[in-house]
Amino acid sequence: MKALWKGSISFGLVHIPIKLYSGTQSHRLALDMVRKKDKCAIQYVRVCKKDGKEVSWEDIAKGYKKENGDYVILDKDDFAKAAPEKTQSLDIFEFIKEEEIPAKYLEKPYITEPAKDAKKVYALLREALRKSGKVGLCKFVMRTTEHLGILKVEEDAILLIQIRFEDELRDPEEAGLIPKNLKIDSKELSMAMNIIDQLTGTFDPTKYKDTYKAELIKMIKKKASAKSGAKEPAPRRRKKTAEAKDDLLEQLKASLAAIKN
Repeated sequence: MKALWKGSISFGLVHIPIKLYSGTQSHRLALDMVRKKDKCAIQYVRVCKKDGKEVSWEDIAKGYKKENGDYVILDKDDFAKAAPEKTQSLDIFEFIKEEEIPAKYLEKPYITEPAKDAKKVYALLREALRKSGKVGLCKFVMRTTEHLGILKVEEDAILLIQIRFEDELRDPEEAGLIPKNLKIDSKELSMAMNIIDQLTGTFDPTKYKDTYKAELIKMIKKKASAKSGAKEPAPRRRKKTAEAKDDLLEQLKASLAAIKN
């Protein structure tokens, strides 16, 4: 693995030199945009919306669009002045209980690895966090952006979980159609609770696999080995076995019956 960031964890007067690695990996296939008729790869060009002419990189600037449609141009100095002070430190400024953080704030995991001469102090922080049952709330700068995160123990490692700032979250009320104070039928609620009980289990991440990539690769191999001009058979349409039921209680009963069978 390639380290994304090098620096240190800082709490009090203690500094732990570390490397930061991404805690996730992508399953996406790299697909190119091509022209259908001759499989020619598509190339994107930078074109001015007014005259349709291509614009070279040295003539491109970044601008903020005002309400009147005009732009305020920003240069490198403007970005440098606005950027947070570059530090190579995960500064723990508070310790909190992890359950106090709503799930909607959690964003991205990273793995921290101590330097060779920092293993002992790394292990000290790990065991202190484990025994306290708390996580370290910290700030850090990656590239030119300041982030908020928590340092938590996961088995033998200390993970950094990047979390969102409050102003990055949208208010659910913006959706507009969230129901409030609706009267729920007791029979329907009881049936829904029964379904939850029937489907209740324990979380085991090894049970859940992303099958989309495997199916797509299988499809690519199949099409690549097919004779030129051969058409894929059209997928069979499933016949409707029963009319859709509008009655909510009947749908709940059918759901329970399907689970039990």
